[in-house]
Amino acid sequence: MRFKGLDLNLLAALDVLLECRSVSRAADALNLSQPAVSAALGRLRMFFGDELLTTHGKRMYPTSYAETLLPQVRECLRGVERMISSSTVFDPATSQRTYRLIASDFVIVAAIVPLSARLADIAPDIRLEMVLPNEQSVEQVVQGKADLLVTPEDFASPELATELLFEEKHVVAGWSENPLFKRQLTEQDLMTSGHIGVAMGNSRLSAFSDKHFALLGKDRRVEVTTASFTAVPWLLKNTLRIAVMHERLVEAMSAHFPIASAPLPFEMPPMRQMMQFHKTRANDVGLAWLRDQLREVTTKEESVL
Repeated sequence: MRFKGLDLNLLAALDVLLECRSVSRAADALNLSQPAVSAALGRLRMFFGDELLTTHGKRMYPTSYAETLLPQVRECLRGVERMISSSTVFDPATSQRTYRLIASDFVIVAAIVPLSARLADIAPDIRLEMVLPNEQSVEQVVQGKADLLVTPEDFASPELATELLFEEKHVVAGWSENPLFKRQLTEQDLMTSGHIGVAMGNSRLSAFSDKHFALLGKDRRVEVTTASFTAVPWLLKNTLRIAVMHERLVEAMSAHFPIASAPLPFEMPPMRQMMQFHKTRANDVGLAWLRDQLREVTTKEESVL
């Protein structure tokens, strides 16, 4: 399809070229041959009257004009995607849609595992792509590179539409042979034991529990820090260390690891896990359906944990 002389398929190629800054990597991303992508770049250069990408040494760099084009190209592509995905007709039984979700490994265990099991029966051709949270998560949703971000309310972005997915309690977990779990756990036990902590992403964002420990003025002795919630049971096994973990995750992991749990010896507010999406996707019937499915599978009645 052409619009004012421009093959609109070239806009998708331009977006990938400017992101990859390499003809070969863009070809891989687009699932095209290098000659085809080189030809597309040539046609784009001719249409816009600019080199768009220039070669210095073994690398390619966008021109200043290309830098100004990029946000406009992405907004155009997002508009097309919104137009297509906002169709009022959506049949999960026949849909071949791919949903890109950003969520922690805890949310994958608590929500995506039961969702995936359900989709196998009611929407067998729908595909899920999972991405772990990172510093660009909000921007990925804004740019249309992800459909949904699932994040604790404390980390939710005001730029995006927000809905509650579920609330989660935290408990204290440890190796099942740890003598602390043979009796009632006290606050002194909690504060004098070595802990496993979780910090995520390159910026090492603290987990929800760490933030609230700080707000309560309680200083844990964290001896080991990992970037993954699901790695914690491995690090608890055969040690006297403990961890403050999501209750659902402990329930799921206790079927595979020798871990025990106990209530926190003081009050901690529940974690509110939120779903965030671009505000322009409010009328996306397929995305609304997915959010409904996530809410249903994370109720206690539906949970497979």
